[in-house]
Amino acid sequence: QVQLVESGGGSVQAGGSLKLSCVASGFRISGCGMAWYRQAPGKERDLVSRIDDMGTTYYADSVKGRFTISRLNDMNTLNLQMNRLKTEDTAVYFCRALCQINAWGQGTQVTVSS
Repeated sequence: QVQLVESGGGSVQAGGSLKLSCVASGFRISGCGMAWYRQAPGKERDLVSRIDDMGTTYYADSVKGRFTISRLNDMNTLNLQMNRLKTEDTAVYFCRALCQINAWGQGTQVTVSS
């Protein structure tokens, strides 16, 4: 059974940092593209960052230079380091396995206050 479990969310002030983690089970992430999405209240779920199985990364313009995605294949874990957080980064953050059908985590709340 494929499972993705996010952690690391919380409340921080603008300018602060958080590190999100996503632990996968039921499959190996080593051959799988992985991604982080986020959904703010009343808005659609948007792609934040993606990393393929070779380590090539993509970032949305809104987070480029502030967020860093990484993967620890031996720990079956996906991370997202978020620095210089802004109030507009407030959202529920979801982990997704791109090689699995409809494989999403339950989400972790990130709240950034001014």
